[in-house]
Amino acid sequence: MTAHMRPASIANEARHLKFVHGALFAGFVISGMTATILGPSLPTFIARWGLDDTQAGLFFTTQFMGSLLGVLLSSAILSVRGYRDALVLGFFLMAAGVTGLNGASQYVALMATALYGFGFGIVIPATNLCIAEISGPRRAAALNLVNMAWGIGAIACPLLLLAGLRANRFNAVLLSIAASALLLSIFFAVMKFENLPAKSAGEAIAQEKRAQAHPVHVPVALALLFYLYIGTENGVSGWAAEQAHRVGTGNSSTVIPMFFWAGLLSGRAISVLILARIKENWLVLTGLVLSALGTACLILAATRAQVILGVVLAGFGLASIYPIFISWLSKWYGERARRLGGVMFSMAAVGGATMPWLVGFISQHANSLRVGLLVPLCGCAAMIVLVAVLRRRILA
Repeated sequence: MTAHMRPASIANEARHLKFVHGALFAGFVISGMTATILGPSLPTFIARWGLDDTQAGLFFTTQFMGSLLGVLLSSAILSVRGYRDALVLGFFLMAAGVTGLNGASQYVALMATALYGFGFGIVIPATNLCIAEISGPRRAAALNLVNMAWGIGAIACPLLLLAGLRANRFNAVLLSIAASALLLSIFFAVMKFENLPAKSAGEAIAQEKRAQAHPVHVPVALALLFYLYIGTENGVSGWAAEQAHRVGTGNSSTVIPMFFWAGLLSGRAISVLILARIKENWLVLTGLVLSALGTACLILAATRAQVILGVVLAGFGLASIYPIFISWLSKWYGERARRLGGVMFSMAAVGGATMPWLVGFISQHANSLRVGLLVPLCGCAAMIVLVAVLRRRILA
């Protein structure tokens, strides 16, 4: 009887895992939309409430502070309550926040921005770490795939909002995104995460011993990699349009970041296919070299075609790096990654806030954006050095 039930149990577990993966992928599409909703919405908010640039810029600060708080608290939520409660809370806050963007005043919208920022600040670490934990040896490929879903949401969001504006249905688009987040919150509330495959006692003990064996420089280096990656990604994607404008591409410069995200998405799709055939450290080092070459091309570009080549190459090179960093965190620390994740993802958020600012600061003082863009180029070089430092740990 038991022998007959075992295959059925395995089949049920595999089916359940597919549902979990599918829900997490769908959730990351909505997370990508929510995380990038502010940029394409800002012109509408400025016109609606007559905001000046300083008031408008406060929305970005509020979103960042909300997301940083969510990331910082995610470790405690994951350690105490687990993945389900973190995802339920995160998507509920995202739904409430995006709904609040339809508020009657800018102050209501600011509070709503902090709320949905807090929500995706919880969801992003929870989703990445959950995928890494349940995907086993294929965690790097699965993380590339789920982060590709995030990119699809990031690209779809401005297109949906533009269609909503043209059809005079802007608020309806916001409510649709909020409703999707709420449905995901309800879905995760009824999902049984306790059915996910658990490690045997021997595996758990062995993984704990490996985690404790890591010297101090390993988590420090990994935290720096998280900081440098997001800072470099935002430094290139955030300033690519302005660099194109200064090269002389005119109004068409506004679409230049789309080429970066296209390179990133295509790179992640290819990474899913080749990760089984190539070592992760070589893929990371190759990607960083390609990204450095792309950034150098962007710095030296004299034509629109050269700018596009630079941003596509930079995005393509960076594609698999962040998912692999998250994979290493999960692989090396096991369930302890739930506690360390808050620190790592917080460093990533700080990198996204500081390195693009540093590009502008250096550009202003050097009177040259080309000089400012040396910041993400140095970021690539620093990551190559850190990966070389961690090489022995990576190959273990």
